[in-house]
Amino acid sequence: MTHSLQQTALELFQSAIDRADPAAAVQAQLSAEPLALLAPGGRRIVIAVGKAAVPMMRAALAALPDAPSEALVITNPENRADVPGAEVIAGAHPVPDQTSAAAGARVLSLVKDLNASDQLFMLISGGGSALMVAPAPGLTLADKARVNEVLLASGLDINRMNLIRQSLSDLKGGGLCRAAAPARVTAFLLSDVIGDDLRAIASGPTVAPLGSRGDARALLQSEGLWDQLPAAVQAHLNTPEGSANTPPAQNVLIGSNRFSLEAMRDRAKASGWHVPDLVDDLTGDVSDAAQRILDVATSTTTDRPTAYLFGGETTVRLTGTGRGGRNQELALRIAQAADKLPGEWVFLSGGTDGRDGPTDAAGGLVTPQTWGAITASGADPAALLANNDSYAALKAADALVTVGGTGTNVADVQILLMRPTA
Repeated sequence: MTHSLQQTALELFQSAIDRADPAAAVQAQLSAEPLALLAPGGRRIVIAVGKAAVPMMRAALAALPDAPSEALVITNPENRADVPGAEVIAGAHPVPDQTSAAAGARVLSLVKDLNASDQLFMLISGGGSALMVAPAPGLTLADKARVNEVLLASGLDINRMNLIRQSLSDLKGGGLCRAAAPARVTAFLLSDVIGDDLRAIASGPTVAPLGSRGDARALLQSEGLWDQLPAAVQAHLNTPEGSANTPPAQNVLIGSNRFSLEAMRDRAKASGWHVPDLVDDLTGDVSDAAQRILDVATSTTTDRPTAYLFGGETTVRLTGTGRGGRNQELALRIAQAADKLPGEWVFLSGGTDGRDGPTDAAGGLVTPQTWGAITASGADPAALLANNDSYAALKAADALVTVGGTGTNVADVQILLMRPTA
């Protein structure tokens, strides 16, 4: 019985990944609305950046009427693959390194001489913020990497992190549009950001910034992070911006977390599950998110098999030295609270990119027996949780979800399947 629930949860998770298929999304959009024709003598530069860059580029090259003048793919090492007709670079994620800087430099070299007859066609997916970096003048890659480490350990949500990242970059926050001007810019975006704010996807290279340097400085100071920053970063954020405006671009959303939630809902209903209203804004600290899930599941009583579906992107405040990710820690926290959920149940939390934190797992799948299974293995689940070591805890109970790199990324989904017992 429990195995059946586990299999159902895994199948629903796969349907979320399938709905976010980046190649299908690009192909459908180009079929519905082909790109504008180029002016005589005009060039088309195609750049794909993010965890879904490879399939997005393959789909674009197959659908475009003519081969582009240049085609560049920037993705993470796990998803790197050859793309005939395109140059492929693997950057670093989640903390940028010299490969990310090389990718950023390559992008700027491709767009710097474009004119009004040319077109820049961008294919953007989650992860692009770290995979393609171009530090603002006066900043080094080490400065950017240090800022990223501080942000990832801070518990800030993605929008607030990207406000800061944009303020330190020549590409983010519309920087790419400014560099490519006066060329026309069209971007297809696969959103990994809850609420689908285009300014936050890959830190918004083709849209106006989330805020000013002053806004970023105020946020860092209010969160107690300012003193952890390199001196060069502090100096940069204390310097007012110039007056350059961001040229407009045509930005088209082609996939999102919400689309994947709806696909899971449709599949669950087709299989006879009762599905309450979708929760598409599961954000904030994992401990608060776990409580919200428990509240939703216990606030109503039902005598039907029920699938509670959630989407979002939680955060983890790092206090320990263990290894894991937000989905694994969320699953472990639900396992800890097993006695609060009645009947038979399974809970899955997974990243649609197939990677949760610096691990090979997408997340975790737990049952009422998981916490006890960790203890039976000789481990202390409470101690592992306190040390942010959710990977080791879930591995001890054979509760990791491992699907490999999926080639897409629309944030995270959570599935709680509950079946009342007789």
